[in-house]
Amino acid sequence: MASSRHRRLPLLLSATLILALSVLPAAQADVKRYQFDVVMSNVSRLCHAKSMVTVNGSFPGPTVYAREGDRVVVTVNNRAAHNVTIHWHGLKQRRNGWADGPAYVTQCPIRPGGSYAYDFNVTGQRGTLWWHAHIAWLRATVHGAIVVLPARGVPYPFPKPDAEAEIILGEWWHADVEAVEEQGRMLGTAPNTSDAHTINGKPGPLFPCSEKHTYALEVQWGRTYLLRIVNAAVNDELFFSIAGHTMTVVEIDATYTKPLTASTIHLSPGQTTNVLVRADRRPGRYFMAVKPFNDVPVPADNKTATAILQYAGVPASVLPAAPQLMPDANGTGFVAAFHDRLRSLNSARYPAAVPLAVDRHLLYTIGLNIDPCASCPNGSRLAASLNNITFVMPRVALLQAHYGGLRGVFAADFPDRPPARFNYTGAPLTAGLGTSPGTRLSRVAYNASVELVLQDTSLLSEESHPFHLHGYNFFVVGRGAGNFDPGRDPAKYNLVDPPERNTVGVPAGGWAAIRFRADNPGVWFLHCHLEVHTSWGLKMAFLVEDGDGPDESVVPPPKDLPEC
Repeated sequence: MASSRHRRLPLLLSATLILALSVLPAAQADVKRYQFDVVMSNVSRLCHAKSMVTVNGSFPGPTVYAREGDRVVVTVNNRAAHNVTIHWHGLKQRRNGWADGPAYVTQCPIRPGGSYAYDFNVTGQRGTLWWHAHIAWLRATVHGAIVVLPARGVPYPFPKPDAEAEIILGEWWHADVEAVEEQGRMLGTAPNTSDAHTINGKPGPLFPCSEKHTYALEVQWGRTYLLRIVNAAVNDELFFSIAGHTMTVVEIDATYTKPLTASTIHLSPGQTTNVLVRADRRPGRYFMAVKPFNDVPVPADNKTATAILQYAGVPASVLPAAPQLMPDANGTGFVAAFHDRLRSLNSARYPAAVPLAVDRHLLYTIGLNIDPCASCPNGSRLAASLNNITFVMPRVALLQAHYGGLRGVFAADFPDRPPARFNYTGAPLTAGLGTSPGTRLSRVAYNASVELVLQDTSLLSEESHPFHLHGYNFFVVGRGAGNFDPGRDPAKYNLVDPPERNTVGVPAGGWAAIRFRADNPGVWFLHCHLEVHTSWGLKMAFLVEDGDGPDESVVPPPKDLPEC
């Protein structure tokens, strides 16, 4: 990833903004207003220049700051040649799917020359989230952080840091990302992988022409820093570490955790992690490093991006300490152990309200498939499916169709289980790889407790998949290798303090079980956050019915909702 401006706030400026928010009178902190101008910007990285879509000419885009309980209004003006929408990843948008942002799910796109004001309340949430374009692959360059501070007077449930900074991990392509996706679609194959990873839009000094494209975070010896880390990569799971320093995980996906000390952390695309870092090493310059996790034989960008943790007063001429030994790219055991150690804080103020009784049991198998394609050179194209259904995006937004009673847009008959049982993770299957295309939703009663088991399969190839559910947090009550066993595996669930997330990594050749209460009416997208798989159809949506009365029903659409 990249952009013409180094937008990431220097540490002192970031801390200044945090301080400014903390001293504003309550009356001034109730509404936060932002203007996002979607424009084309000339950007250069790795000795290559290109024109790409950005917000306000910066890459990554501006951070949205708010407090728990605030109302946020972001006016998006589309001054580029592409249709665009913005998704506020991880914000629940209670009863207000109109502000959620996925194209043709909750709204139709903002057309070139058009505008739309995303107007939403930040209720019952605090921490690090992020925003990104949610149409095609535009999120590769159109994204930024969301920082939700605790309500005024409410402290962090961990030692107060001296300062904070956002760390956004991403990818950079020399080519236009939309052209990369289109080429893959035309050929029916996987699109080209990225040319570099980035930290705050910059690949770092291990790449050519990067003198001006290295992010540096200045720290004072003896102080503690809260790093708000976002994996905004399009297609890559990532490891992150800081040479010579340990990190203490205190939050994931904007939910507090029991403190977890680690020298390396792992994030799937879409996930966020807050860590505390104490600057207590010998003053110097230390590499922060990002490298991909990839435990299956599929093409991936295997390059390492770096940034610099720089102690104040140390000359820039001092060579940074080398990145510490990170897990192997195929470090499946490390990833499983790291996520198994994560626990919700589960305190009196922040309880883990895990549904103990389940009204609806769902099993969704994840498949990589091959469908016929008359226009493709080989007569076929790669596809992906849930329960053997490749999701077909409509041309009218699903929420608009549901709210307005428009028929013929979707069917609310997505199956609770796959069409056939088989050894899901046995020998790779090479025949019968076709899918059933359709725009099919799963209807869920309001306030029902749901358990969803996401099961990877060996259809074509096993692969890990980060799944994101819009409109909700959920509890990851279990995960494992091989086939899910409904008779034995639930006995091993953590129903006391499981990690609470909005994006879960399903291990390659394994499964993950999540639980949530369907108390947010509307149409909510569930999809793999590897954009390559989403574009192949690895997605579906839940239609959560209204409850009793207006407080349990979808609010009316805003007047400026884009037309289809």
